[in-house]
Amino acid sequence: MNSYRYDGAEIDSVELKALLVSRGLKVDKDVYRLFSETHRLGVDPRECNCIILSDGTIVQLTDMGFHLKYLSGILSWNNLKLLRYASKLATPFSLRVSDGKPALFYNNNYIDTISLPPPTDFYRRRTALGTRFVGNSVLQGLDWVSFQCLWPCEYAAGGRPCQFCFSGGDFETLAKKGKPLPPALDAADVGEITGYAVRELGVSGVQLTGGSTMDGKSEARHIREYLAALEGLRGEADWRGEPQGKAAATSRPPNGEPQGKAAATSRLPNGEPHDKAAAISRLPNGELQGKAAATSRLPNGEPPRTALNEILLYITPPNDRGLIDEYFALGATRVACSLELWDTELAKTVTSGKVAFTTRERHLDILAYIAEKHGPSKAFSNFIIGIEPFESLSRGAAHLAERGILPTASVWMPMGRPVLGSMTPPGVDYYRRTKELFAELYTKHRLTPPETRGLNVCIESDILRYASGG
Repeated sequence: MNSYRYDGAEIDSVELKALLVSRGLKVDKDVYRLFSETHRLGVDPRECNCIILSDGTIVQLTDMGFHLKYLSGILSWNNLKLLRYASKLATPFSLRVSDGKPALFYNNNYIDTISLPPPTDFYRRRTALGTRFVGNSVLQGLDWVSFQCLWPCEYAAGGRPCQFCFSGGDFETLAKKGKPLPPALDAADVGEITGYAVRELGVSGVQLTGGSTMDGKSEARHIREYLAALEGLRGEADWRGEPQGKAAATSRPPNGEPQGKAAATSRLPNGEPHDKAAAISRLPNGELQGKAAATSRLPNGEPPRTALNEILLYITPPNDRGLIDEYFALGATRVACSLELWDTELAKTVTSGKVAFTTRERHLDILAYIAEKHGPSKAFSNFIIGIEPFESLSRGAAHLAERGILPTASVWMPMGRPVLGSMTPPGVDYYRRTKELFAELYTKHRLTPPETRGLNVCIESDILRYASGG
């Protein structure tokens, strides 16, 4: 894992990622001019660009110039007041061209030469039903396709969106204007989009996320259909090589390889031996020439995978536990009922719908049920890192980890919506303490986030590498 100089102190790649995600970057026009045709780099914020640090860390690329223009173009007049925060969103980080390569700078000081994913027509495609890929799905890093809002949020439509959620703000605005909410994405579209990402781009994981619902039952029909649409992409039921039984589930990570520091760093997520230098040299930095070459092999030189090994399901905790068992039987590998915050007073304001409608008690009950019946790390709860005090975050993460529930970490992106009247992210010390806390909990309780090359905004896989000495 790389180390860097930041404000006179040494930081590592996880901490740099958190800083970049929470603050965004200014991207020089020459970067787009030189690399947008040969790499996966677009000006549409809905494409969720990413950069790859020289040690392979995946980082969300939010170009603050384009992002603010996008917000001003789509926000209603009532929400344009959000733009008064624009002056607070200035970023010291920039992406420029240096010696013919894209490079990261902090206050005009060179940090790292980065690479970009290979080119793809993913965001220009439509499904057989005519649905655009862009706006409904995103590629994250090199291993993931994500569906960020498969069905509308009933809490937001009822006037209780989570403050940090941009989609929730949209649903709230539509409801206030008396306009209909968008329909849930068709399962055939989900299957086709995911199938293209798996077969043509070699992704190995999918995130299925929808809005919160009042009892978890109204979304069950959609979830069943989505999981059924992915069935043909999962391969054999035991293809991951997992041992059977609860004890076995704690002894091996999701790729079936032995647990432990050496094992965790010795293999890539596809099970191949991990040669760090070789893996980095095969990242999409222009060495694979031409579109066909770039899409015919994965960045580590292996042929594309043809099956998913992670299906992450983000749901409202249902009243009926039987739905949980059904989702796992249909192919979900992990299920999240995310609390987002542990501080109860903050949660009442920031996530008022979750507190009022599903309650913390139901979240914790369902998470505990999943961990007890389906094994450690099968239940997870996301925390929005940077909103609440570290002390309450620490208590919440420890509470979950002690019960076999995986606490995961998504860096707060304040450029979306202000929270508690603020768009100011925390300093690097907060992220360092979070990294060290989660690494300790993962090691102590033998919890394993997905062992992939990482997501754009979430940092749990990066923390796992840190904990493993990677």
